[in-house]
Amino acid sequence: MLIEHRGQRPAVPDSAYVAPTAVLCGAVTIGERARVLHGAVLTAEDGEIRVGSDVVVMENALVRGRAGHPAFIGDAVLVGSHAHVNGATIEDKVFVATGASAFPGAVAGAGSELRINSVLHVNSVLPPGTVVPIGWIAAGAPTARLFAPEEHDELWAVQKELDFPGTVYGVPRGTSTRDIMARQVDFYGAHHHDHSIDD
Repeated sequence: MLIEHRGQRPAVPDSAYVAPTAVLCGAVTIGERARVLHGAVLTAEDGEIRVGSDVVVMENALVRGRAGHPAFIGDAVLVGSHAHVNGATIEDKVFVATGASAFPGAVAGAGSELRINSVLHVNSVLPPGTVVPIGWIAAGAPTARLFAPEEHDELWAVQKELDFPGTVYGVPRGTSTRDIMARQVDFYGAHHHDHSIDD
C-alpha cells in the first residue's frame, strides 16, 4: 500500500517489488530491484527514507525516517524480519538480522553485521566490517564499543552520553512520560490527513 503523508508520496521504480501487504508512507524512495516483503512498513514521518538498489526488506520489518534523522539504506542490504531501522544510516552491503535495531543518528558502516536481536544505539557509529553478535549492543561515537547484554553498568556509562531522550523525543532526560506521550500523540496525529494512492 502506498500512502501520501504530509504531502509526500513514495517513489517505486518498475524494477522494484512492494508486497500488497507492505506499507510505504510519505517521502520514501525505493531503489532499483529492491524488494519490500509482506507486512514491512517504511514510514517517512517528517523526514525521508531512501533505500538503495538490490535491497531486501523482509517481512514485518520497520524503517522510519524523521526530521533530522532520515533513514538511509545503501545498496545490497538485507533488513531482516522484525528488524527496526529508525532514523539510521545503513551503508552498503550491511546485514541487519531478524529483530536487530538501529536507532536515530546511528551509522552501520559498509559490510557490517547486526546479528539477531542486536542493537546499534542512538548516535553510535559502527565501523565498516564490524559484527555485533547475537543480542549484543553497540554504543558510542566516533567508534561504537560492543557490549554483552549483562554489561549494563558499562553500557550505561557510554549510553547516557548519547542522549536517547533528546535524540528520539526532542526532550531532556527526566521529562515525564505523560509529557513525552502528549508530544508523540500530537506528532503522529498528522496521519489523520494521510490517503492511499491508487496504483
